[in-house]
Amino acid sequence: MSMSLDGKVALVTGSARRIGAAIACALHAAGAHVVIHYRSSSSDATALAGRLNAERTDSAMLLEGDLLDTAGIPGLVKRVVDWRGRLDVVVNNASTFYPTPIGKIDERAWRELVGSNLEAPLFVSQAAAPHLAAVGGSIVNIVDIHARRPLRDHSVYGAAKAGLEMLTRSLAKDLAPDVRVNAVAPGAILWPENGMTDDVKATILDQVPLQRPGTPADIAGCVLFLVRDADYVTGQVIAVDGGRSVGW
Repeated sequence: MSMSLDGKVALVTGSARRIGAAIACALHAAGAHVVIHYRSSSSDATALAGRLNAERTDSAMLLEGDLLDTAGIPGLVKRVVDWRGRLDVVVNNASTFYPTPIGKIDERAWRELVGSNLEAPLFVSQAAAPHLAAVGGSIVNIVDIHARRPLRDHSVYGAAKAGLEMLTRSLAKDLAPDVRVNAVAPGAILWPENGMTDDVKATILDQVPLQRPGTPADIAGCVLFLVRDADYVTGQVIAVDGGRSVGW
């Protein structure tokens, strides 16, 4: 039986655009009040909040913040709790993605990729944990199928996402029984914004049994399932990849 999200509060990091925005919209459509976190996509975040608040008054809150500044994360979570007096769901979606070929890796790339994909989810979860425990809430981390199968020239990103998978399982044990923690591992959902050749896209889709890319709605639907419908599921990573990982 599905649990109602009416009146519950969900924080989705990196939710101004792309997959994060789809997750925020899905949780909002299910009745939740959503916090749209962003770092630099101010216009997209403002437009999304405007659309959601037009559907239900004061149902979406904007939250600007750089999650690489871990010292500021408790303050961001406090702002969320102050808005509605509670926090029920955290979706750690914010991510940085770019290649790091061996021989060209530097400290900046390490800090950005590990910081956004592993360190920030840890500190957001830690700051949110007492509030989630108070209401029997849940955390969903957005990982990647390449956390288990390396993507060429993305060693730092892959290592960070692999760490996030382990963090998911560790937090599921450490925060039980009061907080459930799961993850979604997307496959070919949206092509990278920095470009990808048609040949590379075709090669990827040849590895997908369903022979097509997914959509942000596919990820959002899985997140909604884990948050609303999976009351006895914790510590799990669900691949939403059209079956690509089956053939690896």
